[in-house]
Amino acid sequence: MTRITPAKAWAEMARGNERFVSGAPAHPRQDVDRRAELVDEQRPTSALFGCSDSRLAAEIIFDKGLGDLFVVRNAGQIISDSVVGSLEYAVGVLEVPLIVVLGHDNCGAVNGAINMLGPDSTPLPPHIEALVSRIVPAIRRVAGKAGLFAPDGSLNPEQVDALAVGREHLRDTIAELMESSELITQAIAEGNLAIVGANYRLGQGVVQPDVVVGDIGV
Repeated sequence: MTRITPAKAWAEMARGNERFVSGAPAHPRQDVDRRAELVDEQRPTSALFGCSDSRLAAEIIFDKGLGDLFVVRNAGQIISDSVVGSLEYAVGVLEVPLIVVLGHDNCGAVNGAINMLGPDSTPLPPHIEALVSRIVPAIRRVAGKAGLFAPDGSLNPEQVDALAVGREHLRDTIAELMESSELITQAIAEGNLAIVGANYRLGQGVVQPDVVVGDIGV
């Protein structure tokens, strides 16, 4: 099988999202024959690392079928050893040419992290707090730039731009992924891989690219 380029992989993802947004999805490669075809091996054309939010069903919003996407998800798309290892498997073994890192608006993890900094916040369960605390640096940069911190260091969560925090966290996620994986950064340097950081708009169904690392022909 001929390896496709990062640019072609992204173009296919973008076309799939366009079909979904227009209300005319093709639902490709979802039949019995495709299922049988994949029994012995998989050859996805892209990897996706996104938030676990139930409204971000990756194959649906990109109009993909069985075996098309290698999907890794957790709440708030937080980098971890298991995430990096899974994406390295996608790149190093399955040879995907594209990683899409997908955030979204009205993210519970982002909102939870913002609310956690409020003066009257309710303590979160330990594992949830450990997860969403990884978003706090993005909040501090966004809120600090907007001058939202009081002299005593307190913060009114209602004044924080959650969309801006989500975008900042998306950039942090991509930077941390690249810092964590020599395999991934080398694949980008060699032109075999690109990363697209994008935000999904729940109401419109649109995937909007925000950060691109590598060549996707745009």
